[in-house]
Amino acid sequence: MPLDLEKAKLMFKLAYSKKNWGAKYDRLEHFKRFQNLKEVIKELSKINWILIHNKSNYTGISLNPKFKKEIVEFIEEQMPDVKGWIN
Repeated sequence: MPLDLEKAKLMFKLAYSKKNWGAKYDRLEHFKRFQNLKEVIKELSKINWILIHNKSNYTGISLNPKFKKEIVEFIEEQMPDVKGWIN
């Protein structure tokens, strides 16, 4: 699976299924099914699309609400079948 598609799928899961934006985050371990998880997280946090929440027992991730427009556009570009699903 291309890396951009994997990024889009991870962000779609955060945005649509879990609604994890800003202070509302989910544990990183819940996303183990993603093959290139470390690389995806590293690249998305470098451009500030993903926020990392380091807690004492786990690491959490959420989407940065400052980039909501760009994130939604990227997801819809990579996954055209979900266009209009994220509000």
